[in-house]
Amino acid sequence: MNYVVAVLPDRIQVEAAYSALAEKGLSDNQIDILGSGYKSADEYKLVDSNQQAKKGIKGSFYWLMLFGFVAGYTFNYLTGIEILPTVSTLANHIIGGLLGAIAGALGAYFIGGGVGFKGSGDTLPYRNRLNEGKYLIIVKGTEELIHQATRVLREFEPENIQGYIEPTSA
Repeated sequence: MNYVVAVLPDRIQVEAAYSALAEKGLSDNQIDILGSGYKSADEYKLVDSNQQAKKGIKGSFYWLMLFGFVAGYTFNYLTGIEILPTVSTLANHIIGGLLGAIAGALGAYFIGGGVGFKGSGDTLPYRNRLNEGKYLIIVKGTEELIHQATRVLREFEPENIQGYIEPTSA
């Protein structure tokens, strides 16, 4: 499935664009409008990258911390490094394990999606535009239909227009 997403500044323009697309033969199930008075980003399932990042971190956090503790403890046990010379050997091994657990937590943050908190992909800019009171018009269909819709949408001078191809699962 192919998509084209256009950002329009106000309700009047988005409704005019919708009417122009309908005149070209596009059906209601091929056109969606997001914005005030229409579908929200959540209703359309426009993924929030912050929520995805939190899920990624949470899913890997405990396992990586546990693995990091075991790896840190084992490394300190095998090398015999004295992290704090004033404590016992067992306490040094545990401190090594705790340092490994911290490394595991950092790994969960960066690998699990913590970088996604800053926003990744195009969903965050689209959500921001919706929050600013702008409107998105999304057309889905065949490649030929998307080219036709893009020509129509360009007449309305959108702030942004972007095409997407949904990946096929093999």
